[in-house]
Amino acid sequence: MRAYVLNGIGDIALCDVAKPELDGSGITGNEGHASVKDEDCVILKVRAAGICGSDIPRIYKTGAYHHPLIPGHEFSGEVIETGKNVHPGIAGKRVGVFPLIPCMSCLSCRQSHFEMCKGYNYLGSRCDGGFAEYVKVPAANLLELPDEVSFEQAAMLEPMAVSVHSVRQCGLDMHPSDEVRNMSIAVCGMGTIGLLTVAFLKGFGYENVFCIGNKPFQKEMVTGLGIPEDHYLDSGNDDPVGVITEMTDGAGVSYYFECVGRNESVSLGLNVLGASGRLQLVGNPASDMLLAKEEYWKILRKQFVLTGTWNSSYTRSSDDDWHMVTGMVKSGKVSPERLITHLLPFEELGKGFEMMRDRSDNYVKVMCRI
Repeated sequence: MRAYVLNGIGDIALCDVAKPELDGSGITGNEGHASVKDEDCVILKVRAAGICGSDIPRIYKTGAYHHPLIPGHEFSGEVIETGKNVHPGIAGKRVGVFPLIPCMSCLSCRQSHFEMCKGYNYLGSRCDGGFAEYVKVPAANLLELPDEVSFEQAAMLEPMAVSVHSVRQCGLDMHPSDEVRNMSIAVCGMGTIGLLTVAFLKGFGYENVFCIGNKPFQKEMVTGLGIPEDHYLDSGNDDPVGVITEMTDGAGVSYYFECVGRNESVSLGLNVLGASGRLQLVGNPASDMLLAKEEYWKILRKQFVLTGTWNSSYTRSSDDDWHMVTGMVKSGKVSPERLITHLLPFEELGKGFEMMRDRSDNYVKVMCRI
């Protein structure tokens, strides 16, 4: 089969490699990471795969946990073969894939908080992932797709679930009352996660969402999600603190989603939050995160709540993040395909890696069909 193989930092190429088989090799972990036996796995024909922002430093700066490795953790496909412990009825089904493979033995796993597993494995970063024609996946990680959800939409289930997880983590109501739906909320960082966070806030019914970005084309993406033009603020040209303070009559916002991972955007949040506000940390840190003394004082004196979030909940129950976002896509409340700016043939996915690395074009979600 063909696959994009990462042999080392900056060394990725489309190659002919052996197709994964249910031959007893299983999905192996390393350095204490979870392993799965072949009898509990399936072989998936990958149909669509998206590039995550985290894939770019993995490919070009830091490398993976081991090499060679097939990256890619945002993908969907069709089950073509099942292990002996897997119900044969899943064969031929269209599925999305939760990429985290939990150890099932740590305290977090015993409490069904698999996203906080201490010994997890991960498709596309710790074991082979979805930038390939075929991939081996634990059957427990599959979510069967409704007919209304396309392969491209399903390849965005992972970032969608990450966004919803942050919204739920900070305690926002999924069915807000008229009074609550008009509270002021700010989302900083208009990459994929930030834009999806905005989309879900709108999908849940929140009306007063401020969006803080730094690129002109992001305004088009935001207004396409139903955000008024005056609620988009360019951090380089506008004064987000001044504008939000004025538009909220000095009250500030009640919730602030930091989807960047930089000191400046955390500081911005501490300046736009109103008393007893909540700062939800979502973005992966780009460097050490530091708090100035005056910012620390703001946390104390305004009694802010800071919460962190990572990944998403997938428990195979109807109320987990993955089932929630699938239902919202099925119903049409959220349309993630609007954020696909580049849909490439599989053979040209390498151009997508380079474009995202060099920022040579405006993009949100870069995806390939296979």
